[in-house]
Amino acid sequence: MLRFLAHRLAQSVVLLLGVSIIGFGLMHLAPGGPLALYTINPTVTAQDIERVKAQFGLDQPVAIQYLKWAEGMFTGNWGYSFFGGQQVREIVLDRMPATLELMGTSLFLALMIGVTIGIVSAVRRNSVADYASAVAAMIALSLPTFWFGLLAIYLFAQTLEWLPAGGVASTSGGDLVDRLRHLVLPVAVLSFVLVAQWSRYTRSAMLDILNQDYIRTAEAKGLKRSRILLNHALRACLAPLITLAGLQLPLLVGGALVTETVFSWPGMGLLFVNALGMRDYPVLMAILMVSAFVVVLGNLLADIAVALVDPRVKLGYG
Repeated sequence: MLRFLAHRLAQSVVLLLGVSIIGFGLMHLAPGGPLALYTINPTVTAQDIERVKAQFGLDQPVAIQYLKWAEGMFTGNWGYSFFGGQQVREIVLDRMPATLELMGTSLFLALMIGVTIGIVSAVRRNSVADYASAVAAMIALSLPTFWFGLLAIYLFAQTLEWLPAGGVASTSGGDLVDRLRHLVLPVAVLSFVLVAQWSRYTRSAMLDILNQDYIRTAEAKGLKRSRILLNHALRACLAPLITLAGLQLPLLVGGALVTETVFSWPGMGLLFVNALGMRDYPVLMAILMVSAFVVVLGNLLADIAVALVDPRVKLGYG
């Protein structure tokens, strides 16, 4: 286990280094550079531009800029925003709780509902419930997420006026009930799409397990159907589900760009969209590296968890 962890740690360091170099390089290759928005402002003079470049170190070679940024990222000094001068670390950490609240709730509901629907669809294959779940999943996966969001806002916020259209809390509220009302629509939209993924993935994995010889042997021995499903089929199905959970773990930090933008949810996704529009490169690089780190961590945890629940899987070095 220790050798496996050391090997994966070395791989992760190389991977994160590559992501940082590529991301840093692409951002500085963008037309106009980091201060493009300043240059189109008629009130900003050339002297102002040069002063801002010197303040943020943009007058130095790109390689020197990268080395200084990487040193600061490693030591916890993530730099300062180009617009407002606030510390990037504070900006990111301020937005993270909102994303954790939204994505954590959505993933939890999607996991509970999606796995249940997938199991029922697999057990009752070709039934009305199976066909209904398949149609609902195809609709959820085929139509754009922003369309669901706008439809939900129009129906439940504007027409029926049951729920708020966006934000995390009312300006005059902010209590638990108010926050829950603001959470309903974005969670419903996100969960609808995630439930479709989990249900189809679970159904496919369960069907593969139910066709195995040891399941038929258990049925031939007269074991109860519920015991076969829970103790044998579902347990064997955990490995692919854990892999999917590891792949979706970055959503807890990265957020959902479209959903947070549609519902004006002040999380990491909306922060990324705003920073991209403003070309706030320090913020963009911080979000990129945090997301990349969580991706690496999620895959590592998924590999370890799969090895623990399935003794057939051995931790290797591939």
